[in-house]
Amino acid sequence: MVNENIPELVERFKAGDEKAFNELIRIFEKRIYAHAYQMLGNHTEAVEILQETFVRLVKNIARLKSDSYFPSFIFKIATNCCIDIIRKRQRKYVDISDEEFQDSGRYQLELSRAVPTPEQEHEDRQALELIKNAIAELPRKQRTTIILHDIEGFSKEEISKMLDCPQATVRSNLFIARSKVKRKIGPLLDGTVLKNGKERK
Repeated sequence: MVNENIPELVERFKAGDEKAFNELIRIFEKRIYAHAYQMLGNHTEAVEILQETFVRLVKNIARLKSDSYFPSFIFKIATNCCIDIIRKRQRKYVDISDEEFQDSGRYQLELSRAVPTPEQEHEDRQALELIKNAIAELPRKQRTTIILHDIEGFSKEEISKMLDCPQATVRSNLFIARSKVKRKIGPLLDGTVLKNGKERK
């Protein structure tokens, strides 16, 4: 989520520039919606989270210490909004859209042949579904951590600030979450290799 204009837009937004605020909405609305949908698995609630995130952003923008931290700041707001809903409904299952999961590039299914057959494509889709379900069944903190790190691409330091917890806790939750996912899907993946992307510090 790199955009050289973001700090400038944030500075203008703080000064009351409505056009800058609208541009920030344009840049972040799809990512915030996708994040909320990944966390909640519900379109209507994801739209509500999107709206509430920007409402809270306006109220709390003065708390942003550095304009360059804006992406982490707005995702922290969105994540907290999602957690509020999860706590209220005590929901245990969260769906993740196929498109967003595949776009993350974090978990990729590497098949043995360069050009997969229809049967291999079917197995690929089944394996992806297993990964999605395994993440969805994780406890909230572990699920939130693995989504923010492995799907949204935030660093452990950024996540620790978002969730107000030590980096050691982030590393622990991430390690446990990945271990649970691999342990759950490992015996079910026949001939398919789960390949992690490059580790972020």
